[in-house]
Amino acid sequence: MSKEKFTLRGAVYLILTKGNQILLLRRANTGWKDGEYSLVAGHLDGNETVAKAMAREAKEEAGIEIKPEDLKVVHFVHHISNYEFVDFYLTTEKWQGKPEIMEPDKCDDLSWFPLEDLPENMVDNVRVALDNYKNGITFSEYRWK
Repeated sequence: MSKEKFTLRGAVYLILTKGNQILLLRRANTGWKDGEYSLVAGHLDGNETVAKAMAREAKEEAGIEIKPEDLKVVHFVHHISNYEFVDFYLTTEKWQGKPEIMEPDKCDDLSWFPLEDLPENMVDNVRVALDNYKNGITFSEYRWK
């Protein structure tokens, strides 16, 4: 009996902090969660590691340089939206450059917010992951029935 292999999608999210503040961007013109704040993030491309994907997304979305070896996974989520995903939340204390909007067609604000006072209009799975991160929880599952 032949069984088709299951395919899982992966995404990376950057928890970039400065003191007690976290960098968030507001999605725009994407067709998904527009007007809501999220982290610098993106999907894994084929043939790249999680750390390399995060470094790539940081450069593409916020114009900052991060060495993959300076990134650390701090939270991992298995969740369902339209597809089944695994999300890696990474952080670093080392980066170069000043964060700025690099994709104005997909983002209309990039700002630092107090980690303890996040905006109301946030992507729901990102809010849940950040709450878990703040509470020292390294693994979670979201939207499973």
